[in-house]
Amino acid sequence: MLPSRSPLAGLILFLLCLVLAVLPAHAFKIQEVRSPGGITAWLVEDHAIPLIAMNFSFRPGSVLDPAGKTGATNFLSGMLDEGAEDLDSASFQKRRDDLAFRQSFSAGHDYFEGSFQTLTRNRDESFDLLRKAITTPRFEAEPLERVRKQILLGIQGKSDDPQSIAYRAWMELAVPGDAYAADNDGSESTIMAIGADDLQAAHKRIFTRSTLQIGVVGDINAKDLGVMLDKTFGALPEGQAAPLPDVTTYAPGPRDKVIARDIPQSVIIFGHEGIKRSDPDFIPAYVMTEILGGGGFGSRLTHEVREKRGLTYGVGANLSPMERFGFYVGSLSTRNESAGEALQLIKDVMKDMAENGPTQQELDDAKTYLTGSYALRFTGSESIAGQILGLQQQGFGPEYVETRNAMVEAVTLDQVKAQARRLLHPDRLIVTVVGKPVGLD
Repeated sequence: MLPSRSPLAGLILFLLCLVLAVLPAHAFKIQEVRSPGGITAWLVEDHAIPLIAMNFSFRPGSVLDPAGKTGATNFLSGMLDEGAEDLDSASFQKRRDDLAFRQSFSAGHDYFEGSFQTLTRNRDESFDLLRKAITTPRFEAEPLERVRKQILLGIQGKSDDPQSIAYRAWMELAVPGDAYAADNDGSESTIMAIGADDLQAAHKRIFTRSTLQIGVVGDINAKDLGVMLDKTFGALPEGQAAPLPDVTTYAPGPRDKVIARDIPQSVIIFGHEGIKRSDPDFIPAYVMTEILGGGGFGSRLTHEVREKRGLTYGVGANLSPMERFGFYVGSLSTRNESAGEALQLIKDVMKDMAENGPTQQELDDAKTYLTGSYALRFTGSESIAGQILGLQQQGFGPEYVETRNAMVEAVTLDQVKAQARRLLHPDRLIVTVVGKPVGLD
């Protein structure tokens, strides 16, 4: 029998829709700004609060870390507030604190991203300090060794984390030998092999204007932003996007791996090949996976595995589109003695969805949730800056914010059923388990 939505999930959905009904869905306008020097950014002006938030990215990220130097791009992200131009590490951080601005950097496989927030009154000085960080970092010995130790501690912590172990093992089975299967943080041996010259090489490769994308929100107009963009990023070389590695062949399942650990629960990662964001049927596929395994209002997996049988506190699965591959990946934790039962139940639920699809009520509920909750992605300057940067990375125009919900609303039951048949293959699952699972080899 098909699952019905639980009373609690129904109440949550009702309250969410009630709240969102009185909120403006997208009470802002995205401007495309082009600086006098030719740098493009998306801007959402908001003069209510004297704050400016900016998110920006370059590509690619860690997929181009050299052999034997995995983790170099992530290492670079930790060094960009450790001294630049005329300021050593201590002086740079004191100046940053005096200006009360924040900056952070992160390295993903596909993108190297930065985040920046400043008070309006300190705008010019803060943007100039950011300019120093991204154009002339110093990579001096003392802060370099300090950051190296921090990274090594993080690697050690991940080596004991069951979720990290299971996910990395899953990627190694799915795309063996590919850069996506490598840990962004690197390993102890590769981090020890990285020196200042390697960080300089990573910096030269990443920081070029040709791949720069920027989202800005806050107390600044288009003219002033154009000036700030040129001052901050104008000294970067034009360059060009480095070629991506050759695409490794996806290794189809079924494939299983159990990594024994003396812990009371088994952590399970399951999935198979999916689709990329550029797929023309991505929206119907996205709606289908929300019904099956999304965390919004009570998916089929949540209903069957958690609510009916109490085998886990949380289970979910969704599309994971990346630049060079698309995946469909899910996870759950369950008691060791329930691992086999839980995994078989997941396969059964996927099989039923692939063969029969969802009901019209499930589709209607999913569309209500997905369209209503979309506004929650735009609840503050930092989140809006991140969202509009993400749209640029995915190749969309500013109008996507206004048209996205209409595309979700237009999805039909036949489209969702077609994507279920196309994408769900429980007989091809790749599964990795960390723990002492019962009922699994």
